[in-house]
Amino acid sequence: MPQSSYDNIFNEIAKGNFSNATSLIDQQLVNPSVPDLDKYLLSFEKERMRRIKIDFTKSIDDVKKALAKYYPLLTDDMLQNWITEKSLEMMIIDGENKFFNRAVPNLFRINKDAKLVKQKVDGILPDDKDEFLKFHLPAVMRESVQNNSAFVHPVKKHIVYKLTVDANAVPDGEIIRCWLPFPKSMNRQNNINLIETNVPNYILSDESFFHKSLYLEKKSQKDLPTEFIIEYEYTSTAHFNKLHFNKVYTIDKNSQAYKLYTGERLPHILFSDLMKDLSHKIVGNEKNPVKIAKLIFEWIDLNIPWASAREYSTIQAIPAYCVENKHGDCGIQTLLFMTLCRLNGIPAKWQSGWMSHPGSVNLHDWCQIYFDQTGWIPVDQSFGLQPSDDPALKYFYLGSIDSYRLVVNEDYSKDFFPAKIYPRSETVDFQRGEVEWRGGNIYFDKWDYNMKIDYLTESPDEK
Repeated sequence: MPQSSYDNIFNEIAKGNFSNATSLIDQQLVNPSVPDLDKYLLSFEKERMRRIKIDFTKSIDDVKKALAKYYPLLTDDMLQNWITEKSLEMMIIDGENKFFNRAVPNLFRINKDAKLVKQKVDGILPDDKDEFLKFHLPAVMRESVQNNSAFVHPVKKHIVYKLTVDANAVPDGEIIRCWLPFPKSMNRQNNINLIETNVPNYILSDESFFHKSLYLEKKSQKDLPTEFIIEYEYTSTAHFNKLHFNKVYTIDKNSQAYKLYTGERLPHILFSDLMKDLSHKIVGNEKNPVKIAKLIFEWIDLNIPWASAREYSTIQAIPAYCVENKHGDCGIQTLLFMTLCRLNGIPAKWQSGWMSHPGSVNLHDWCQIYFDQTGWIPVDQSFGLQPSDDPALKYFYLGSIDSYRLVVNEDYSKDFFPAKIYPRSETVDFQRGEVEWRGGNIYFDKWDYNMKIDYLTESPDEK
């Protein structure tokens, strides 16, 4: 759908005049001359605005109240400076300043001075994941050398995953269709065993689908939540590759990896002037692909702090958003890394699912890059540079990955099986699940999810 055909609508959206834009879209939806595809896409723009309003609910008074503990003498100038420099995320929606729901916690992640203020008030709290990795990563590296293998340190896990649709989210007696995340079978993830589902009939997608899902259907009951539960076990291993940055790595331009994974993929992976200028700033005249990947990895680690993200479906072009706002969560950082790699001729593809470190279980995204000498190897831009003088440990996540992952996706924004009829809640990733009924998609505000993990393998290094 060319935006130029609906300039008046997109101009109103850009100005934050969501009510006006919604009215204009509604007029087009009943216009018989508007093509059905345009109506479908315009309907999603209307839905996108609704989703943005769900993510941006905080008022200026809410922000001031949350900051009072740390800034008792807070001024409007301080707030405006943070907004201007993109440390405090805000949108003007229908004439009102609306702040991102997690704007205040993010301020202390994005702004270095604010981070120091928070540390002075709250102290520096240890990060469970970082403490765990201090033992786990060296153990992986030792085992790789001892066993002369890249795939080491297997960890068996027992998972119970539950998605719960709110009571009365759909009318009584309607069939709810549900797609739940499930582990893909791959080189570092195996022994996958589905134990039980709370719905007797299910469809497990084939491995050829990039999003691995288990599909269920269940009838809603008045005043009762609708639960979808699966139980399974799987084993995941670490994948260790020590890259040698003083060696020349090559990429065969006739390889499938190069042909499939070095191009643009709109709307997110776009070789815009913004990306070309940033690439030149980071890479300069470097030609060795492994050094280029290292330069990109370092720059993002040092310049794009991790911050909690708004829903991806509300962002038109994620890497551009990342550069312009100077922060991003794991998936946003990863898509920027992938874009810059592809722009420099390095094949890069998406991978995601969950991080399952004890005490740090969460949705997580990372990617893979390709060299002729290594094949596909993992890169976790969000985990970034590790605090070590040992280069192999410092750059562990540039080419390696730990044992505590659940891989569900090997690309983004791909098809489901069975096919989903309505636009997804998560248009890029697939980690929480997806649900719909014959009346439309059921968005995140109408359901919740929970993952329970039991670790069936324990390493002495991690007790």
